[in-house]
Amino acid sequence: MSEEAVTPQACVSLREITADTVRAVCWLSDTLSAGQQKMVAPNAVSIAQAHFEPNAWFRAVYADDTPVGFIMLYDDGEKEHVYLWRFMIAGPYQGCGFGRRALELAIEHAKSRPNVRAMNASYVPTESGAGPFYEKLGSQPTGEIEDGEVAIRLSLR
Repeated sequence: MSEEAVTPQACVSLREITADTVRAVCWLSDTLSAGQQKMVAPNAVSIAQAHFEPNAWFRAVYADDTPVGFIMLYDDGEKEHVYLWRFMIAGPYQGCGFGRRALELAIEHAKSRPNVRAMNASYVPTESGAGPFYEKLGSQPTGEIEDGEVAIRLSLR
């Protein structure tokens, strides 16, 4: 698959993954650096898990008509929070603002859910990790460590 020319001004959207788009979304995992690949499951694994987890909500991240990432939430419908289970932007598209805009769209989705007051997540604490990215969006560390990852929480109300 070739990388398409996408400008930082592209319109970001979250779209359902179909039989026609699944290969392109899975391929995005191969574009991550070796260090990043250790921090997030391959999209193929995430998509497979989502099909067996009724509380999974997952979408491909698009910039205009180009798939550039993947996002998945865990939402059991009963709790006051959703969990940002998986999130990645393909290597060639990092630093363009697509990740921020995609997460903002996921936050809007979470806000539309009844009773949801927060989005929880965790990240691997490394020098090039996602901590500063999440903090810029308002997430705060909870003080907990989950499987070696820093737990964070973003208040939605």
